[in-house]
Amino acid sequence: MSDPSATSTPDPGAPIIAVTGAGGAVGGRVARRLVRAAVPVRLLGRDPSRLPGLPGAVAAPPAPYGDGEAMRRALAGAHTLFLVSAHESPHRVREHTTAVDAAVAVGVERIVYVSFLGAAPDATFTFARDHWHTEAHIRAADVRHTFLRDSLYLAGIPAMTGADGVLRGPAGDGRVAAVAHDDIADAATTVLLAGAAPGAEGPDTRHDGRSYDLTGPEAFTLAEAAEELSRVTGRTVTYVPETREEAYASRAHYGAEAWEVAGWVTSYEAIATGEMAAVSDAVPRLTGRPATGLAAFLRQHPDSYRHLLAPDGPPRP
Repeated sequence: MSDPSATSTPDPGAPIIAVTGAGGAVGGRVARRLVRAAVPVRLLGRDPSRLPGLPGAVAAPPAPYGDGEAMRRALAGAHTLFLVSAHESPHRVREHTTAVDAAVAVGVERIVYVSFLGAAPDATFTFARDHWHTEAHIRAADVRHTFLRDSLYLAGIPAMTGADGVLRGPAGDGRVAAVAHDDIADAATTVLLAGAAPGAEGPDTRHDGRSYDLTGPEAFTLAEAAEELSRVTGRTVTYVPETREEAYASRAHYGAEAWEVAGWVTSYEAIATGEMAAVSDAVPRLTGRPATGLAAFLRQHPDSYRHLLAPDGPPRP
């Protein structure tokens, strides 16, 4: 990975890449990488005050996905849209399609969309269905496109583990090839830069119409994840395979709406059905380096499991 502090002045005449979700884990990482590559970057978000201050990047006016006029204003003059999916909500597909329509209306030539592994209209994971409908809308639009279908985040594995040291959910003994945020960002940057500027023979279209499954290098069970968390924390972490009824009951105290709880529960059920088990070579093919596995991720990110440590217990190597 290049030096995070190394930046160059972007060519003001080069095509602009608009990055949504620039205040978040994926969008922010991608924006920083593009700035280091000295391409013009426009940062989009519903609240510009939350956008990172990056040298050479320009913050657009407030641009909620569901506000077509605001999105058109924010995207005017951009060549490429890096579209990070909106926060889960009952209206997410409508927000996505509004953003896509706004991009097409102002002449955006290419959309790189962060989708989800196994996106399908009948996916077990209910939120993956939103991604399929968004993909279908982009395919039907008059715009070049690439889909990055990422797996569950590696950061989510320790995050799903309670402070009591229990990782619980109806995942059975299914496997998940979880992926690191940095791997997604590096792969996305490769795709974005490949089409950032036309070459002598025209635009670089090698990624057009492609879908890339972005996964880690191996698929593991949640029991194996618990074993790895036990090793790095020095305490016993266990996996409890719940039934569907137990899963809904154990999450009832959050007071979340039914659609949100269904998303939580079905993410585990999709592991049980094998829908998260696919291991792809897209990350190494796009980035030129191996994808990050769970053990390496935990070594690199001890804060991800800090809540599992005793107050004075240091992370184990």
